[in-house]
Amino acid sequence: MEQRPLGRTGADVSVIGLGTWQLGGDWGDVDDDAAAEVLDAALDAGVTLLDTADVYGDGRSEERIRRALVTRDDRPFVATKAGRRAHPFEAAQYTPENLRAWIDRSRRNLGVDTLDLVQLHCPPTAVYSDQRVYDALDSFVEDGAIAAYGVSVETVAEGLTALEHPGVQTIQVILNVFRRKPLEELLPAAAKAGVGILARVPLASGLLTGKYDESTTFAADDHRNFNRNGEAFDVGETFAGVPFEVGVAAAREVAEIAGDSVPTAAFALRWVIDQPGVTTVIPGARNVTQVRGNVAAASMANLSDSQLADLERVYDERIRAHVHDRW
Repeated sequence: MEQRPLGRTGADVSVIGLGTWQLGGDWGDVDDDAAAEVLDAALDAGVTLLDTADVYGDGRSEERIRRALVTRDDRPFVATKAGRRAHPFEAAQYTPENLRAWIDRSRRNLGVDTLDLVQLHCPPTAVYSDQRVYDALDSFVEDGAIAAYGVSVETVAEGLTALEHPGVQTIQVILNVFRRKPLEELLPAAAKAGVGILARVPLASGLLTGKYDESTTFAADDHRNFNRNGEAFDVGETFAGVPFEVGVAAAREVAEIAGDSVPTAAFALRWVIDQPGVTTVIPGARNVTQVRGNVAAASMANLSDSQLADLERVYDERIRAHVHDRW
């Protein structure tokens, strides 16, 4: 699989990574055996970046990654996140002491002395401007607790603020056929600064698989049910902020543009991979079939000019008004 430099970290990572939120929780039940199969299938297929967080299943995702890597020689780059354990969830909780405690917990969960990458996990907006937070992260790099740090953001503005701090090595942002705003300023600015981009929610929580219709339902413990209107966290994390029925209709058009010979999910992932400035895209997977479908995007041909134009039309006609100015 194609490998790209991850900013200035010195690591090269696969253009298709694996997001492991599904292996922790909030997507319905994934048991230990299924999680292990997903991780093995991804690594066997050439995935060299795993993205996780300390709050995915209260550490379950990190622990499952640790167990999956015990017997493997081909250790991938593991990016985790910190900050969503803050209680109450406010900027004042992002102290050096709390950050250190969260990072040390992830080190134990993952079974490593040094974390490859720690990303601030969509903290309150004020945190991105707090030099004390970056100073603390710099000190953790110096003492070897982490090798590098970055940020995960909800908005383009947050990402641009983070880029003002030279220690930031990566930015994780929602980017997909239905969320295009980062292409305008954030990705070019990150490329100029030598900062890697991890594109998350690339399938709009499954909308861009083309498999849902207006009658599709989700389990009670699936965020596509309980966070449909932003009840638990930023609504942009669920269906990329697109109203479900609007997204289903738009996804039908995307499937038509992709054509019968190409899976809609792989088509949508290929679009993300081909955006200038993207380092890796991190779709999740709940089973081996989904892993293999995601990885197939890495070997697909680029989209045609007419397909790209049609996708832009769908965005402008159906999606832009719902998302573009909000994030």
